[in-house]
Amino acid sequence: MTLRSDHVAGGAFVFFGALIIALSGDLPFGQPSMPGSGFLPKIIASLMMLFGLALIMRGRESEPYADISWSDGKHAAMVTVITGTAVALYTVLGFIITMVLMMITLLVVIERRNPLYAGGYAVTITLITYVAFEYLLKTPMPESPFSY
Repeated sequence: MTLRSDHVAGGAFVFFGALIIALSGDLPFGQPSMPGSGFLPKIIASLMMLFGLALIMRGRESEPYADISWSDGKHAAMVTVITGTAVALYTVLGFIITMVLMMITLLVVIERRNPLYAGGYAVTITLITYVAFEYLLKTPMPESPFSY
C-alpha cells in the first residue's frame, strides 16, 4: 500500500481529535438541553475524527505522500510563528492591539502588501469584530493594558 497525503492528513485529524477529547475529559459534558463547558470541544473533536477517518478511507484518490512538494514550508512556518506569538500576547495586550498587530504582520511581512492598506484593513476588520463580539453578542473580549 502506498502512503498518500490524505492518509497522513486524516491520521493527523484523528490524532488531534483524540488529544482534544483527552484534554477536555475533566470538563462537564452536560445534556443537549443544557450543555456543559466540555460539550463543544468534544463535539468538534468527534467531528474532526469522523472527517479524518473519511479522509483516510478515500485516501487512495490523493497524490502519494512522497510526491508532495514542501516548497511552501517556510511560508507555513512563518504564519505559525506569527500566530503563536499572537496567541501568547492575546491576554497581555488585549484583543484589539493583538489582532491589529497580527494582521499587519501577516499582510506586510508574509504577503508583501502595502503597509498603509494593510493597517487600514487590519484596524477596520478588528474593530468590526470587536463590536460584533463585545456589543452584539455580549461576549467580553480581553482588554489591553490601556483599558480598551
